[in-house]
Amino acid sequence: MSMYMISYDLKTKFKNYNNLFEELKRSPKWWHYLDSTWLVTSHETAAQIYERLRHHIFVNDRLIVIEVKGNYMGWLPQKAWEWIAENISS
Repeated sequence: MSMYMISYDLKTKFKNYNNLFEELKRSPKWWHYLDSTWLVTSHETAAQIYERLRHHIFVNDRLIVIEVKGNYMGWLPQKAWEWIAENISS
């Protein structure tokens, strides 16, 4: 299973994005501590995840899906680093 970082800019005002969030939560495991960024684990490819999510965004929105391989750094709570360490593929 691979880990992916999914980030978005939701620019369409007055639209309901609940379906996007629910679709992200359908991933086997997910982490969401940053406003517009999710980490998910999946057997899918980045392209397959994108295809699953793109139906829940609008033409002015932006979305990126990147596989996380390691070599990461940042300023996050300890429980976030523990989740990443437990779920990243080696």
